[in-house]
Amino acid sequence: MDTFELIIFDCDGVLVDSERIANEVFAGILKESCGLTLNQAEMFELFVGRSAKQCIQTLTDLLGHPPPADIQHRYEQDINIALRTSVTAVEGIREVLEGLQLPYCVASGGTYAKMHITLGKTGLLPLLEGRLFSTSDVHEGKPRPDIFLHAAARMGVTNPAKCLVIEDSPPGIQGGIHAGMTVFGYAECMNPQTLREAGAHLIFNDMRQLLRLNNGRWPDSIFTDKQR
Repeated sequence: MDTFELIIFDCDGVLVDSERIANEVFAGILKESCGLTLNQAEMFELFVGRSAKQCIQTLTDLLGHPPPADIQHRYEQDINIALRTSVTAVEGIREVLEGLQLPYCVASGGTYAKMHITLGKTGLLPLLEGRLFSTSDVHEGKPRPDIFLHAAARMGVTNPAKCLVIEDSPPGIQGGIHAGMTVFGYAECMNPQTLREAGAHLIFNDMRQLLRLNNGRWPDSIFTDKQR
């Protein structure tokens, strides 16, 4: 595996442990507003890594009709409150960001406002200021490659093959692959098989393993227990 020039991190579920909170909030709204009862695994499979528009379409397919018109607004209000009080950093990520010898940035499907809430609450924002990129900057979100190519260009990397993407959802993995980049799937919450089927080149579940990249390459023999 060639040496990388840039590591591109997703935000939710990769830098901050927000996906579980988001799913709990959204599941509560779905049960109250739509009569849907979905467990955590189902929420991850259906909604993680997808845009608001894609989530609404998924709900429409599940219900057989559009969900209540105010559901997105209600979710945004409730999730912002929950994140401001409860979000934490992914275990080991501060150590990784402080120890990496390679340039890195963030390419998120979330808004800048949301990133500032979560990264600010977890204390990671000072490590990432000036290196945040959102799909609000580009024409198409994940699984299209736009945000990854945009982030690489802004960071001065012209060859996508020199970029490593860290993602925890199938749309993000597919977007990185479509961009021509190597993609590692972080499987601490998501089913590793789901990430593998999305095309991730390698699955891992401990962020600290990324510090191996300081040696210039990722040892091909290193896999997680979940992969075996």
